[in-house]
Amino acid sequence: MTLTTISTWYGDISESLFNRLSAIQLVVCDIDGVFSDGRIYLGNNGEELKAFHTRDGLGVKALLNSGIRVAVVTGRQSKIVEQRMQALGVTDIYQGTTEKLKVYSELAERYQLEDQHIASIGDDIPDVVMLQRAGVGVAPQDAHPWVQQQADYVTSMRGGFGAVRELSDLILLSQGRLQLHGGVSV
Repeated sequence: MTLTTISTWYGDISESLFNRLSAIQLVVCDIDGVFSDGRIYLGNNGEELKAFHTRDGLGVKALLNSGIRVAVVTGRQSKIVEQRMQALGVTDIYQGTTEKLKVYSELAERYQLEDQHIASIGDDIPDVVMLQRAGVGVAPQDAHPWVQQQADYVTSMRGGFGAVRELSDLILLSQGRLQLHGGVSV
């Protein structure tokens, strides 16, 4: 049996995965190691800093503008995450979450979505329960090796350096909604 592939900017992906991406209506994301490179900078006065890539921000905006929901589910609590996600238009922000699968299930129920309509991206062991349940489970290129093995797709980009944008582009490409003009860097 010959495996049919689809050529993308990020490399070839299987036609089967491309078709599964075309059904996605919700993307559930971890934060540290996905939207950021996973490092946390702490200052002498207790301030916390994280870096977010504008390409990922544009990918989130593109998903939202196409009617695809985006949610974040993270084990840490950070005002920075809330500010960044609100600036992008993400309203489903769950922080300090130790039971990620419970939140995933609540989101699926709230939006009346089956697993095949949900993609999840995460980089470490607490994220695996969502990756395994989602219709498409994704790990960034620098995710924990075991997490990569559990994922349906491993991005060519690292966490914090365009992994979310890659997933966004592939979803929108598979749905015929990828726009290559306009927009503002965010």
